[in-house]
Amino acid sequence: MKRRTLLIGGLLGATGAALLKPRDRGTNHSPYFESVSRALRSAAYARPTLVVDRSLLRQNVQTLRSHIAGRFDYRIVAKSLPSLAMLKETMNAADSNRLMLFHQPFINQVARELPSADILLGKPLPVQAAAQFYDAHDSAAFSPQRQLQWLVDTPRRIAEYGALADQRAIDMRVSLEIDIGLHRGGARTASEFQQMLDELARWPRLQFAGLMGYEPHIVKVPGDKISYRDEAMQAYAGFTAAARSHFGQDWPADVTLNSGGSGTYQLYDAGDFPMNELASGSCLVQPTDFDGATLADHVPAAFIAAPVLKAADELRTAGFNTGPLQTWWDPNKARTFFLYGGYWKAQTVSPQGLKTNLFLGRSTNQEGMTGSRKINLEPGDWVFLRPTQSEHVFLQFGDIAVYDRGEIVDRWPVMSQSVG
Repeated sequence: MKRRTLLIGGLLGATGAALLKPRDRGTNHSPYFESVSRALRSAAYARPTLVVDRSLLRQNVQTLRSHIAGRFDYRIVAKSLPSLAMLKETMNAADSNRLMLFHQPFINQVARELPSADILLGKPLPVQAAAQFYDAHDSAAFSPQRQLQWLVDTPRRIAEYGALADQRAIDMRVSLEIDIGLHRGGARTASEFQQMLDELARWPRLQFAGLMGYEPHIVKVPGDKISYRDEAMQAYAGFTAAARSHFGQDWPADVTLNSGGSGTYQLYDAGDFPMNELASGSCLVQPTDFDGATLADHVPAAFIAAPVLKAADELRTAGFNTGPLQTWWDPNKARTFFLYGGYWKAQTVSPQGLKTNLFLGRSTNQEGMTGSRKINLEPGDWVFLRPTQSEHVFLQFGDIAVYDRGEIVDRWPVMSQSVG
């Protein structure tokens, strides 16, 4: 091989390696997160904390209202905002008392503390969970017979709820789950739906309240969103027509025809559709799983704040020390940090350029992270992460720190997991 060929090959190899070499992505906190950090220090926080920005939460509520614009009623999905104080804040801002709940203990707490709420279950619960609700129900101001709709998805569950209603001598409102494309449950065909209607007629204490058809698949599966939306709405209209025909003059004047979700609610900004209310919740705090074109005008309003416990000006690795070699190749591995806690369903957002130290493995106790020398974190500083979802993550930190324009202005307890 000629010397010239070897030289050219070497130059190309060096150029390729330079192009592959990671660039320094490190930054320090933006002014916004510097402000949140100061607020947490001023309020004497010292452990992992879920922070909700109240101003941004309200901004997201107003964004949602501008899209719905009175065309539908709005039902707040409580599992995405699992705090009574946060729900109250949202209900006031949205001017809605309609909630969608998914967990028996939360139903009891809402009935007790938010007795004006109109509740629709977002999933069919085991009949024993319904029995436990009535066992623990102690709010004279909340009437389940008027304010609570259980969700039923099969003739068998209808029979179980009917037997419970007869046993307790109580009237129970029920909405029927319909499958409009998600294929996660509910009546999928006209025949299955008719069987549910026929079974419902056998139980006089069960009162038909409406339909619930959830359609998040519209924005999750490949293909044309509008086409999927139209197919879902055609299915919804078919089930609605069958129910209207079945009930005739007994069709409820206040019937609930529920659909939508955070990722899909903006698809109904214009046009005629069979439902009369939309549900959403996650878009009000905007975790990362909901980033997308249909929520481009919503802003992140919730963050995990984790204290930095340890900081080192080198990459530390157990066993054979590959730290200097890794740092030479990747400037984003020049410093090591250990957090108080970790391994959350979340993505680091500030300082930018931090990476999980996968060489050490994930840790719920002291998460190891690496960053460039541009990141000036020291023990006592904060790292901020965006949750990927809200419903479970929000329950992991105790009281929510409420941030508003430079201060921690309140603490919102999260809802309890206890049965009663």
